[in-house]
Amino acid sequence: MAHIIVVGNEKGGAGKSTLSMHIATALARMGHKVGGIDLDLRQKSFGSYVANRRKFLQKAGLDLPSPDYHDLPEVDQAALQPGENVYDHRLSAAVSMLEPNNDFILIDCPGSHTRLSQVAHSLADTLVTPLNDSFVDFDLLAKIDADGEKILGPSVYSEMVWNARQLRAQAGLKPIDWIVMRNRMGAQQMVNKEKMGKALDRLAKRIGFRVAPGFNERVVFRELFPRGLTLLDLRDTGVKQLNISNVAARQELRELIKALNLPGVSADF
Repeated sequence: MAHIIVVGNEKGGAGKSTLSMHIATALARMGHKVGGIDLDLRQKSFGSYVANRRKFLQKAGLDLPSPDYHDLPEVDQAALQPGENVYDHRLSAAVSMLEPNNDFILIDCPGSHTRLSQVAHSLADTLVTPLNDSFVDFDLLAKIDADGEKILGPSVYSEMVWNARQLRAQAGLKPIDWIVMRNRMGAQQMVNKEKMGKALDRLAKRIGFRVAPGFNERVVFRELFPRGLTLLDLRDTGVKQLNISNVAARQELRELIKALNLPGVSADF
């Protein structure tokens, strides 16, 4: 069966789609078959990223490893039994379609609480939560005191992950391997950055996730989206000499892939 990776966070602007594309493309470039699904049915940032990639590669005459992306299929609501949810069936159909031909299925969730997101979290073998380096984003995971020192209790997103874990346990499935990744970190060592790190480490022990190395704030991520490219594609598109920032960003991605500890995956790229 395909290993399901869910990229989730109930807050918009956390970098989920950029992270999804880089994980999916990194795995594809390592020779793994990767299916992709975007559950943000309105914005579809991940879907747009893949569509931009297809257009650019076709125009440039390039054939680079890419995820096998599919939109959620439509379902005939008249065929549903009383009480059955149409979104459950659409997601189930998409996973069933991708599973036979892929080693991994990556699901990008919307930055809000939806039925689709809930169901996707219960399907996750690996859950990756990008978190901007801010206590505004931290508030989705846990409530914290005014000094940023004492954790007062879990918050809405952590509770949703807990419910997903309970559903998997009831179904006899393996526990979710939950990884929180610090994203868009500033280059300078600041007091807030240090407090965030300590708070995440305390919370990780309390509610059961791993903290993975993340990405620093870099302009290159915004520049890559219109062409559907990732950091790993630059040399293939004619960039002969990577600048220091790009080299550092590739290393950050390598460290992240290694930290995910996915089955049969090394970080050699």
